[in-house]
Amino acid sequence: MKGSHATQLAVASVLASFALGASAADSIKVGFMLPYSGTYTALGNAIENGFRQYVDEQGGKLGGLVVEYVRVDDESAPAKATDNINKLINRDKVDVVVGTVHSGVAMAMAKVAKDTGTLMIDPNAGADAVTGPMCAPNIFRSSFSNWQPAYAMGIVAAKQGYKRAVTITWDYAAGKESVNGFKEAFTKGGGKVEKDLTLPFPQVEFQALLTEIASIKPDVVYTFFAGGGAVKFVKDYAAAGLKNTVPLVGAGFLTDGTLDAQGEAAQGLLTTLHYADGLNTPKDNQFRLTYAKTYKMQPDVYAMQGYDAAQILGIGLAATKGDKTKRDVLVKAIEKAKIDSPRGVFTLSSSHNPVQDIYLRKVEGKVNQVQGVAVKALADPGRGCRM
Repeated sequence: MKGSHATQLAVASVLASFALGASAADSIKVGFMLPYSGTYTALGNAIENGFRQYVDEQGGKLGGLVVEYVRVDDESAPAKATDNINKLINRDKVDVVVGTVHSGVAMAMAKVAKDTGTLMIDPNAGADAVTGPMCAPNIFRSSFSNWQPAYAMGIVAAKQGYKRAVTITWDYAAGKESVNGFKEAFTKGGGKVEKDLTLPFPQVEFQALLTEIASIKPDVVYTFFAGGGAVKFVKDYAAAGLKNTVPLVGAGFLTDGTLDAQGEAAQGLLTTLHYADGLNTPKDNQFRLTYAKTYKMQPDVYAMQGYDAAQILGIGLAATKGDKTKRDVLVKAIEKAKIDSPRGVFTLSSSHNPVQDIYLRKVEGKVNQVQGVAVKALADPGRGCRM
Protein backbone atom coordinates (compact mmCIF):
# COMPACT_ATOMS: atom_id res chain seq x y z
CA MET A 1 0.00 0.00 0.00
CA LYS A 2 3.05 2.19 -0.16
CA GLY A 3 3.13 4.68 -3.02
CA SER A 4 5.20 7.71 -3.76
CA HIS A 5 4.04 11.10 -2.57
CA ALA A 6 3.88 12.21 -6.19
CA THR A 7 1.56 9.31 -7.04
CA GLN A 8 -0.72 10.12 -4.11
CA LEU A 9 -0.92 13.75 -5.19
CA ALA A 10 -1.74 12.70 -8.73
CA VAL A 11 -4.55 10.45 -7.50
CA ALA A 12 -5.90 13.25 -5.32
CA SER A 13 -5.83 15.58 -8.31
CA VAL A 14 -7.79 13.12 -10.44
CA LEU A 15 -10.32 12.65 -7.65
CA ALA A 16 -10.78 16.36 -7.25
CA SER A 17 -11.56 16.62 -10.94
CA PHE A 18 -14.51 14.26 -10.54
CA ALA A 19 -17.43 16.09 -8.99
CA LEU A 20 -20.25 13.89 -7.79
CA GLY A 21 -22.86 13.23 -10.46
CA ALA A 22 -25.23 15.53 -12.26
CA SER A 23 -28.25 15.57 -9.93
CA ALA A 24 -29.67 18.87 -8.67
CA ALA A 25 -27.39 20.95 -6.45
CA ASP A 26 -29.66 20.54 -3.43
CA SER A 27 -30.03 16.77 -3.77
CA ILE A 28 -27.90 13.65 -4.07
CA LYS A 29 -28.90 10.69 -6.19
CA VAL A 30 -28.09 7.22 -4.82
CA GLY A 31 -28.09 4.30 -7.22
CA PHE A 32 -28.86 0.95 -5.58
CA MET A 33 -27.38 -1.88 -7.64
CA LEU A 34 -28.56 -4.85 -5.62
CA PRO A 35 -30.13 -8.30 -6.10
CA TYR A 36 -33.90 -7.87 -6.16
CA SER A 37 -34.50 -11.35 -7.61
CA GLY A 38 -32.98 -14.80 -7.15
CA THR A 39 -31.26 -16.43 -4.19
CA TYR A 40 -30.03 -13.12 -2.71
CA THR A 41 -33.30 -11.16 -2.95
CA ALA A 42 -33.81 -10.89 0.81
CA LEU A 43 -30.24 -9.64 1.24
CA GLY A 44 -30.66 -6.88 -1.31
CA ASN A 45 -33.91 -5.74 0.28
CA ALA A 46 -32.35 -5.68 3.74
CA ILE A 47 -29.42 -3.56 2.56
CA GLU A 48 -31.76 -1.02 0.99
CA ASN A 49 -33.96 -0.99 4.08
CA GLY A 50 -30.99 -0.29 6.34
CA PHE A 51 -29.69 2.49 4.10
CA ARG A 52 -33.09 4.16 3.93
CA GLN A 53 -33.51 3.85 7.70
CA TYR A 54 -30.38 5.88 8.39
CA VAL A 55 -31.39 8.53 5.85
CA ASP A 56 -34.88 8.72 7.33
CA GLU A 57 -33.35 9.21 10.79
CA GLN A 58 -31.58 12.26 9.35
CA GLY A 59 -34.83 13.70 8.04
CA GLY A 60 -34.34 12.39 4.52
CA LYS A 61 -31.14 14.38 3.99
CA LEU A 62 -27.39 13.75 4.15
CA GLY A 63 -25.11 16.76 4.47
CA GLY A 64 -28.13 18.96 3.88
CA LEU A 65 -28.89 17.28 0.56
CA VAL A 66 -32.21 15.56 -0.14
CA VAL A 67 -31.56 11.91 -1.00
CA GLU A 68 -33.08 10.51 -4.18
CA TYR A 69 -32.99 6.83 -5.13
CA VAL A 70 -32.69 4.75 -8.30
CA ARG A 71 -32.87 0.95 -8.19
CA VAL A 72 -31.37 -1.64 -10.56
CA ASP A 73 -31.72 -5.40 -10.10
CA ASP A 74 -28.24 -6.81 -10.66
CA GLU A 75 -29.68 -10.37 -10.71
CA SER A 76 -26.42 -11.60 -9.12
CA ALA A 77 -25.18 -11.83 -12.72
CA PRO A 78 -21.54 -10.75 -13.26
CA ALA A 79 -22.02 -10.76 -17.04
CA LYS A 80 -24.62 -7.98 -16.73
CA ALA A 81 -22.78 -5.92 -14.12
CA THR A 82 -20.84 -3.57 -16.37
CA ASP A 83 -23.93 -2.60 -18.38
CA ASN A 84 -25.99 -2.14 -15.22
CA ILE A 85 -23.57 0.18 -13.46
CA ASN A 86 -22.96 2.16 -16.65
CA LYS A 87 -26.74 2.70 -16.92
CA LEU A 88 -26.78 4.12 -13.40
CA ILE A 89 -23.85 6.40 -14.13
CA ASN A 90 -24.61 7.52 -17.69
CA ARG A 91 -28.40 7.23 -17.98
CA ASP A 92 -29.58 7.90 -14.45
CA LYS A 93 -26.73 10.30 -13.53
CA VAL A 94 -26.36 8.95 -10.01
CA ASP A 95 -23.88 10.59 -7.63
CA VAL A 96 -23.00 7.40 -5.79
CA VAL A 97 -23.50 3.69 -6.46
CA VAL A 98 -24.35 1.38 -3.53
CA GLY A 99 -23.84 -2.30 -4.24
CA THR A 100 -23.73 -5.23 -4.09
CA VAL A 101 -24.03 -8.75 -2.60
CA HIS A 102 -22.41 -11.05 -5.18
CA SER A 103 -18.60 -10.72 -5.23
CA GLY A 104 -18.35 -11.33 -8.98
CA VAL A 105 -20.78 -8.48 -9.66
CA ALA A 106 -18.95 -6.22 -7.20
CA MET A 107 -15.65 -6.77 -8.99
CA ALA A 108 -17.10 -5.55 -12.28
CA MET A 109 -18.68 -2.59 -10.48
CA ALA A 110 -15.40 -1.69 -8.81
CA LYS A 111 -13.58 -1.64 -12.15
CA VAL A 112 -16.08 0.79 -13.65
CA ALA A 113 -16.12 2.91 -10.50
CA LYS A 114 -12.33 3.06 -10.48
CA ASP A 115 -12.11 3.90 -14.18
CA THR A 116 -14.77 6.62 -14.04
CA GLY A 117 -14.09 8.03 -10.56
CA THR A 118 -17.68 7.30 -9.51
CA LEU A 119 -18.16 7.13 -5.75
CA MET A 120 -18.99 3.53 -4.79
CA ILE A 121 -19.90 2.05 -1.42
CA ASP A 122 -19.90 -1.73 -1.16
CA PRO A 123 -22.50 -2.71 1.48
CA ASN A 124 -21.85 -6.45 1.41
CA ALA A 125 -19.78 -8.18 -1.28
CA GLY A 126 -16.62 -9.34 0.43
CA ALA A 127 -14.40 -9.80 -2.65
CA ASP A 128 -10.92 -9.28 -1.26
CA ALA A 129 -9.80 -7.47 -4.41
CA VAL A 130 -12.32 -4.61 -3.97
CA THR A 131 -10.11 -3.29 -1.18
CA GLY A 132 -7.04 -5.09 -2.53
CA PRO A 133 -5.78 -4.70 -6.12
CA MET A 134 -8.94 -2.79 -7.16
CA CYS A 135 -8.74 -0.31 -4.27
CA ALA A 136 -9.25 3.35 -5.11
CA PRO A 137 -9.82 6.60 -3.21
CA ASN A 138 -13.46 6.67 -4.38
CA ILE A 139 -14.33 3.08 -3.33
CA PHE A 140 -15.37 2.27 0.25
CA ARG A 141 -16.70 -0.83 1.98
CA SER A 142 -19.19 -0.83 4.86
CA SER A 143 -19.17 -4.59 5.34
CA PHE A 144 -16.18 -6.96 5.45
CA SER A 145 -13.65 -8.72 3.29
CA ASN A 146 -14.22 -12.43 2.73
CA TRP A 147 -10.93 -13.00 4.54
CA GLN A 148 -12.05 -11.43 7.84
CA PRO A 149 -14.78 -13.70 9.31
CA ALA A 150 -13.12 -16.75 7.77
CA TYR A 151 -9.72 -16.00 9.28
CA ALA A 152 -11.38 -15.48 12.66
CA MET A 153 -13.13 -18.87 12.45
CA GLY A 154 -9.82 -20.52 11.56
CA ILE A 155 -8.41 -19.17 14.80
CA VAL A 156 -11.45 -20.37 16.77
CA ALA A 157 -11.40 -23.86 15.23
CA ALA A 158 -7.70 -24.32 15.96
CA LYS A 159 -8.13 -23.12 19.55
CA GLN A 160 -10.96 -25.62 20.03
CA GLY A 161 -8.52 -28.41 19.24
CA TYR A 162 -9.72 -29.47 15.81
CA LYS A 163 -6.89 -30.89 13.68
CA ARG A 164 -8.52 -32.17 10.46
CA ALA A 165 -10.98 -30.08 8.47
CA VAL A 166 -12.95 -30.23 5.24
CA THR A 167 -14.25 -27.07 3.56
CA ILE A 168 -17.32 -26.75 1.32
CA THR A 169 -18.64 -23.78 -0.63
CA TRP A 170 -19.80 -22.59 -4.05
CA ASP A 171 -17.13 -22.44 -6.74
CA TYR A 172 -16.96 -18.66 -6.98
CA ALA A 173 -14.86 -15.78 -5.67
CA ALA A 174 -16.54 -15.31 -2.30
CA GLY A 175 -16.42 -18.99 -1.44
CA LYS A 176 -12.81 -19.46 -2.48
CA GLU A 177 -11.62 -16.39 -0.59
CA SER A 178 -13.53 -17.38 2.52
CA VAL A 179 -12.05 -20.88 2.46
CA ASN A 180 -8.57 -19.45 1.96
CA GLY A 181 -8.99 -17.15 4.95
CA PHE A 182 -10.06 -20.06 7.13
CA LYS A 183 -7.18 -22.23 5.92
CA GLU A 184 -4.62 -19.48 6.56
CA ALA A 185 -5.52 -19.22 10.24
CA PHE A 186 -6.37 -22.89 10.80
CA THR A 187 -3.04 -24.13 9.46
CA LYS A 188 -1.16 -21.48 11.45
CA GLY A 189 -2.89 -22.93 14.50
CA GLY A 190 -1.67 -26.45 13.72
CA GLY A 191 -4.63 -27.77 11.74
CA LYS A 192 -4.77 -29.39 8.30
CA VAL A 193 -7.45 -29.11 5.64
CA GLU A 194 -8.00 -32.56 4.17
CA LYS A 195 -10.12 -31.51 1.20
CA ASP A 196 -11.85 -28.49 -0.36
CA LEU A 197 -15.27 -29.37 -1.79
CA THR A 198 -17.14 -27.08 -4.20
CA LEU A 199 -20.19 -26.96 -6.44
CA PRO A 200 -21.19 -24.38 -9.07
CA PHE A 201 -23.06 -21.25 -7.93
CA PRO A 202 -25.98 -21.26 -7.21
CA GLN A 203 -26.54 -25.04 -7.29
CA VAL A 204 -27.83 -26.64 -4.08
CA GLU A 205 -27.56 -30.36 -4.77
CA PHE A 206 -25.34 -31.25 -1.82
CA GLN A 207 -25.95 -34.97 -1.33
CA ALA A 208 -22.86 -36.31 -3.11
CA LEU A 209 -20.59 -33.90 -1.25
CA LEU A 210 -22.20 -34.72 2.10
CA THR A 211 -21.55 -38.41 1.41
CA GLU A 212 -17.90 -37.56 0.74
CA ILE A 213 -17.66 -35.64 4.03
CA ALA A 214 -19.06 -38.65 5.88
CA SER A 215 -16.40 -40.87 4.29
CA ILE A 216 -13.52 -38.52 5.19
CA LYS A 217 -14.68 -38.16 8.82
CA PRO A 218 -12.96 -34.84 9.57
CA ASP A 219 -12.93 -33.20 13.01
CA VAL A 220 -14.79 -30.15 11.66
CA VAL A 221 -16.37 -28.80 8.46
CA TYR A 222 -15.99 -25.12 7.50
CA THR A 223 -18.50 -23.67 5.08
CA PHE A 224 -19.42 -20.48 3.27
CA PHE A 225 -22.98 -20.26 1.98
CA ALA A 226 -25.57 -17.47 2.15
CA GLY A 227 -29.23 -16.86 1.37
CA GLY A 228 -31.30 -19.73 0.03
CA GLY A 229 -28.24 -21.91 -0.43
CA ALA A 230 -27.37 -21.58 3.25
CA VAL A 231 -30.88 -22.65 4.23
CA LYS A 232 -30.75 -25.82 2.17
CA PHE A 233 -27.20 -26.73 3.13
CA VAL A 234 -27.82 -26.53 6.87
CA LYS A 235 -31.00 -28.59 6.57
CA ASP A 236 -29.37 -31.17 4.30
CA TYR A 237 -26.33 -31.42 6.59
CA ALA A 238 -28.57 -32.25 9.54
CA ALA A 239 -30.76 -34.61 7.50
CA ALA A 240 -27.64 -36.53 6.42
CA GLY A 241 -26.89 -37.27 10.07
CA LEU A 242 -23.70 -35.21 10.09
CA LYS A 243 -24.74 -32.50 12.52
CA ASN A 244 -24.23 -34.69 15.58
CA THR A 245 -21.04 -36.38 14.36
CA VAL A 246 -19.00 -33.72 12.55
CA PRO A 247 -19.26 -30.15 13.91
CA LEU A 248 -20.22 -27.56 11.28
CA VAL A 249 -18.81 -24.02 11.52
CA GLY A 250 -18.78 -21.16 9.08
CA ALA A 251 -18.75 -17.50 8.23
CA GLY A 252 -21.80 -15.90 9.81
CA PHE A 253 -23.76 -15.57 6.57
CA LEU A 254 -24.59 -19.23 6.99
CA THR A 255 -27.10 -18.35 9.71
CA ASP A 256 -27.79 -14.64 9.19
CA GLY A 257 -31.24 -13.89 7.83
CA THR A 258 -31.86 -17.63 7.42
CA LEU A 259 -32.77 -18.97 10.85
CA ASP A 260 -36.54 -18.91 10.41
CA ALA A 261 -36.21 -21.23 7.42
CA GLN A 262 -33.42 -23.41 8.88
CA GLY A 263 -35.28 -24.14 12.11
CA GLU A 264 -34.02 -26.94 14.33
CA ALA A 265 -31.24 -27.88 11.89
CA ALA A 266 -29.33 -24.69 12.75
CA GLN A 267 -29.48 -24.96 16.52
CA GLY A 268 -26.07 -24.78 18.19
CA LEU A 269 -24.11 -23.82 15.07
CA LEU A 270 -21.06 -21.62 15.67
CA THR A 271 -20.21 -18.85 13.22
CA THR A 272 -18.00 -15.77 13.15
CA LEU A 273 -19.07 -12.38 11.88
CA HIS A 274 -18.74 -8.64 12.49
CA TYR A 275 -22.29 -8.53 13.89
CA ALA A 276 -24.31 -10.62 16.33
CA ASP A 277 -27.54 -10.72 18.28
CA GLY A 278 -27.41 -9.74 21.92
CA LEU A 279 -24.76 -7.04 21.69
CA ASN A 280 -27.05 -4.98 23.92
CA THR A 281 -25.49 -1.59 23.27
CA PRO A 282 -27.57 1.61 23.12
CA LYS A 283 -26.72 2.11 19.45
CA ASP A 284 -27.64 -1.43 18.43
CA ASN A 285 -30.77 -1.54 20.57
CA GLN A 286 -32.11 1.64 18.97
CA PHE A 287 -31.20 0.43 15.47
CA ARG A 288 -33.00 -2.87 16.01
CA LEU A 289 -36.07 -1.27 17.56
CA THR A 290 -36.48 1.26 14.75
CA TYR A 291 -35.92 -1.36 12.05
CA ALA A 292 -38.45 -3.75 13.60
CA LYS A 293 -41.07 -0.99 13.85
CA THR A 294 -40.46 0.21 10.30
CA TYR A 295 -40.15 -3.08 8.42
CA LYS A 296 -42.01 -5.48 10.74
CA MET A 297 -39.04 -7.84 10.97
CA GLN A 298 -35.77 -8.09 12.85
CA PRO A 299 -32.68 -6.62 11.20
CA ASP A 300 -29.73 -8.77 10.19
CA VAL A 301 -26.13 -8.14 9.19
CA TYR A 302 -27.21 -7.03 5.71
CA ALA A 303 -29.52 -4.33 7.07
CA MET A 304 -26.74 -3.14 9.40
CA GLN A 305 -24.28 -2.91 6.49
CA GLY A 306 -26.77 -0.87 4.48
CA TYR A 307 -27.29 1.40 7.46
CA ASP A 308 -23.55 1.97 7.75
CA ALA A 309 -23.18 2.57 4.01
CA ALA A 310 -25.51 5.54 4.49
CA GLN A 311 -23.55 6.61 7.58
CA ILE A 312 -20.31 6.59 5.57
CA LEU A 313 -21.86 8.72 2.83
CA GLY A 314 -23.36 11.04 5.44
CA ILE A 315 -20.00 11.57 7.14
CA GLY A 316 -18.40 12.55 3.85
CA LEU A 317 -21.21 14.90 2.81
CA ALA A 318 -21.30 16.55 6.24
CA ALA A 319 -17.62 17.40 5.85
CA THR A 320 -18.29 19.07 2.49
CA LYS A 321 -21.34 20.88 3.89
CA GLY A 322 -23.31 19.50 0.99
CA ASP A 323 -20.90 20.73 -1.70
CA LYS A 324 -20.70 17.78 -4.07
CA THR A 325 -17.69 19.20 -5.90
CA LYS A 326 -15.42 18.76 -2.85
CA ARG A 327 -14.64 15.10 -3.44
CA ASP A 328 -11.21 15.24 -1.80
CA VAL A 329 -12.76 16.64 1.40
CA LEU A 330 -15.39 13.89 1.38
CA VAL A 331 -12.80 11.15 0.96
CA LYS A 332 -10.49 12.44 3.68
CA ALA A 333 -13.36 12.81 6.16
CA ILE A 334 -14.44 9.20 5.67
CA GLU A 335 -10.87 7.95 5.93
CA LYS A 336 -10.44 9.64 9.32
CA ALA A 337 -13.86 8.75 10.73
CA LYS A 338 -14.74 6.60 13.71
CA ILE A 339 -18.07 5.17 12.61
CA ASP A 340 -20.59 4.58 15.40
CA SER A 341 -22.17 1.43 14.03
CA PRO A 342 -24.71 -0.97 15.54
CA ARG A 343 -21.87 -3.55 15.31
CA GLY A 344 -19.64 -1.33 17.48
CA VAL A 345 -17.34 1.53 16.56
CA PHE A 346 -15.10 0.80 13.58
CA THR A 347 -12.62 2.66 11.42
CA LEU A 348 -11.47 2.15 7.86
CA SER A 349 -8.09 0.77 6.85
CA SER A 350 -5.86 2.54 4.35
CA SER A 351 -7.51 0.39 1.67
CA HIS A 352 -11.00 1.50 2.85
CA ASN A 353 -12.05 -1.80 4.45
CA PRO A 354 -13.56 -1.83 7.98
CA VAL A 355 -11.22 -2.52 10.88
CA GLN A 356 -13.65 -4.24 13.21
CA ASP A 357 -14.30 -6.78 15.93
CA ILE A 358 -15.28 -10.24 14.71
CA TYR A 359 -17.74 -11.95 17.05
CA LEU A 360 -18.18 -15.62 17.82
CA ARG A 361 -21.91 -16.42 17.68
CA LYS A 362 -24.02 -19.46 18.56
CA VAL A 363 -27.49 -20.19 17.16
CA GLU A 364 -29.97 -20.19 20.04
CA GLY A 365 -33.58 -20.31 18.93
CA LYS A 366 -33.95 -17.68 16.24
CA VAL A 367 -30.92 -15.57 17.13
CA ASN A 368 -27.16 -15.64 16.54
CA GLN A 369 -26.29 -15.02 20.18
CA VAL A 370 -22.92 -13.38 20.81
CA GLN A 371 -20.50 -15.62 22.73
CA GLY A 372 -17.64 -13.13 22.80
CA VAL A 373 -15.13 -11.43 20.52
CA ALA A 374 -13.22 -13.95 18.39
CA VAL A 375 -10.71 -11.35 17.17
CA LYS A 376 -10.49 -7.72 18.27
CA ALA A 377 -10.18 -4.95 15.64
CA LEU A 378 -9.30 -7.32 12.80
CA ALA A 379 -7.86 -5.50 9.79
CA ASP A 380 -7.86 -7.07 6.35
CA PRO A 381 -4.29 -7.16 5.00
CA GLY A 382 -5.33 -5.30 1.83
CA ARG A 383 -2.98 -7.38 -0.27
CA GLY A 384 -2.25 -5.78 -3.62
CA CYS A 385 -3.66 -2.34 -2.76
CA ARG A 386 -1.60 0.53 -4.16
CA MET A 387 -3.28 3.75 -3.12
